[in-house]
Amino acid sequence: MAKRDYYEVLGISKSANEAEIKKAYRQMAIKFHPDKNPGDASAEEKFKEAAEAYEVLSNPEKKARYDQFGHAGMGGGGGYGGGGMNMDDIFSNFGDIFGQAFGGGGFGGGGRSRTMKGSNLRIKVKLNLEEVAFGVQKKIKVFKMVNADGVTYDTCGTCKGSGQIRRVQQTILGAMQTATTCHTCNGTGKSIKNKPKDADNNGQKREEELIDINIPAGVGEGMTLNMSGKGNAAPFGGVNGDLLVQIEEEEHPLLKRDGVNLYHDLYINFADAALGASIEVPLVKGKAQIKIEPGTQSGKILRLKGKGLPEVNGYGHGDLLVNINVWTPQKLTNQEKELLQQLKEADNFKPAPGSKDKSFFHRVREMFT
Repeated sequence: MAKRDYYEVLGISKSANEAEIKKAYRQMAIKFHPDKNPGDASAEEKFKEAAEAYEVLSNPEKKARYDQFGHAGMGGGGGYGGGGMNMDDIFSNFGDIFGQAFGGGGFGGGGRSRTMKGSNLRIKVKLNLEEVAFGVQKKIKVFKMVNADGVTYDTCGTCKGSGQIRRVQQTILGAMQTATTCHTCNGTGKSIKNKPKDADNNGQKREEELIDINIPAGVGEGMTLNMSGKGNAAPFGGVNGDLLVQIEEEEHPLLKRDGVNLYHDLYINFADAALGASIEVPLVKGKAQIKIEPGTQSGKILRLKGKGLPEVNGYGHGDLLVNINVWTPQKLTNQEKELLQQLKEADNFKPAPGSKDKSFFHRVREMFT
């Protein structure tokens, strides 16, 4: 099922500020909170959906990427609704949003231990122009931290599994209770009971993993795809970090990219420019035949509509703009020189009075205005 627009999920406009986004999420989260809707699977899914929308829109970097590329810019990691995080993850990351609406904690009130999150991984992926145009699925090897097999956990002896150390102090205002994160377990409420010899003190080790990355068509240089839950594992069974995939484009020998449009410099000889011709030009995949009209001037731009790159959100294609350059030979035989000398004196071979050449980009702008 296609994901709903994140702004639609939270019921806000794209111009909503940080405070409005947070307020909208809090209202949705309280409305569909599992404690308020016990046993309601539909409410639980909406609760997760709202958390996924908030996780993206509350992060300036992710929000900017989503505004530009839509769900395609978020990669194929799955998000909360797609299985990347569970209820504990949501409460761990956004529990403060609910305030005291549910007793200041998670399900059924009370305190809860802190769920740790693994660190993100960053990789770069090089794509050629064909892969950019049509999308591609790649298998990438990454080295990441995983929780070692055979690790067993015990309840933290310091905080007794709560993840917090509570202290009561007598002040002039009476007894004051404070709670701080447990220094022994870092708020997880757990300690390692047994671990393999090759694991570190957190019960983790570094392993190689082969990850499938589905890269949508139309991505661009510098764009970052986010694969939720594909980063480093968190110790003590916490939430995995994300895999951030940065796109790098390989330069094409014949086509230059400008957004969704492509440009090609076509060199033709004088005879083809004067008499007209049918000439092949390269596409991202294959070739196209274009017609050169008789009398074509150097600098003329021909547009092949829809032969550029696709929009990353799936709406429409750019164009291929062919810039005509009349090539002047640099070496001539005596016979060729004689023929050109005769043509040089003919009236039809003299430039029209007042004719001016225009820059390439000036001519491109004229095409779209």
